[in-house]
Amino acid sequence: MRVVLLLLLLLLAVLQARLWIADDGYRAAWRLSDQVASQARENAMLVERNRALKAEVADLKTGLDAVEEIARSELGMIREGETLYQVVEPDTSAERD
Repeated sequence: MRVVLLLLLLLLAVLQARLWIADDGYRAAWRLSDQVASQARENAMLVERNRALKAEVADLKTGLDAVEEIARSELGMIREGETLYQVVEPDTSAERD
């Protein structure tokens, strides 16, 4: 009876050690859990980005205000009759020399 009990305890110890130490044990499960959480955060950010892009596309399709805003800010376009004033900041590194 004692031999059987010792064998069972030894088997339990080996299985527990494998469960805690092996590459496919609890450490791997915790690592995968962290990866899942990280991916869920990234997915949430991408969903928000997609929502913003869809709203921008819808705005571009329906209104001219968004097209005009992009043309002005990104392409530097001006309306007919407007005058563009460009302010150039002085180069501070040239003043030090």
